[in-house]
Amino acid sequence: MFRKGSGEEAKAALAGACCAFGVFDGVHQGHRYIIGAAADAARARGGRSAVITFDVDPDELFRPGALRKLMANEDRIAALAALPVDAVVVLPFTPEFAALEPTAFLDRFLGPAVPAELHVGADFRFGARGAGTVADLEAWGAPRGMAVAGHDLLADDGAPVTATRIRGLLSEGRVEEAAALLGRPYAVSGTVEPGRGEGRGFGIRTANLSVPDGLRAVGDGVYACWATVGGRRYRAAVNVGVAATFADAATATVEAHLLDFDQDIYGQDVTVEFVEWLRPMRVFADADELVATITANIQQVRDDL
Repeated sequence: MFRKGSGEEAKAALAGACCAFGVFDGVHQGHRYIIGAAADAARARGGRSAVITFDVDPDELFRPGALRKLMANEDRIAALAALPVDAVVVLPFTPEFAALEPTAFLDRFLGPAVPAELHVGADFRFGARGAGTVADLEAWGAPRGMAVAGHDLLADDGAPVTATRIRGLLSEGRVEEAAALLGRPYAVSGTVEPGRGEGRGFGIRTANLSVPDGLRAVGDGVYACWATVGGRRYRAAVNVGVAATFADAATATVEAHLLDFDQDIYGQDVTVEFVEWLRPMRVFADADELVATITANIQQVRDDL
């Protein structure tokens, strides 16, 4: 398995290979369908398979602050590298790169190492202002011996499987439906930081995770989750968003109460997998009502997971 930039090693990985090209945020079922088609074609040819992607999501450049990504870039690339392909080629996405017209883009990055086949979604766009289409890929590839397959998007329940659809489900707390399209539970990772301290006073300790807004696609609410810390998984009741009862003192966050766990883990990384939505955020009349509700949520997590 390779994971390379745009130099000589990348050219060697791409020349004559069957390649899938895209951002692949989430590496969801639809993405794996296209990547699988490229891998199948490579096996049929007796050649190599590769994934071409970017080091960052282009929307990070075009829509800073607005995007809710399904995966951090390093996690996305690692997930692609774990798939059964021979190479993952990571192209640097820069303002100069974004300004290239479609033909100039192809000449620069594929011209020196033309793949045998290029597999993309039928709605694939590339080049400055997204002007390039599958038809442009075909026109460029034909005289160079590169076949282009523009795949119709994989559908589930009558609708295409897309990162946008998954983000919409997550924003509504529909984590089980999102997991079916992702092929795994949606997850976030963060470093444990000191929180407000109320949980300790109530006898319900929480790990306060530092998760950037751009990597928190799931909507506000309380969830049943699995939390992994130190290589071990624990059931967890997880609060996402501003705690309404403490809105004056709180900021948007991810707070996880790990069941059957009592360790200080400040500064450690925790990964939270979202399994089930339990309830929305709400204001409580007093501390007794708050503690009773949290206790019931913890019991529900214990019963359901």
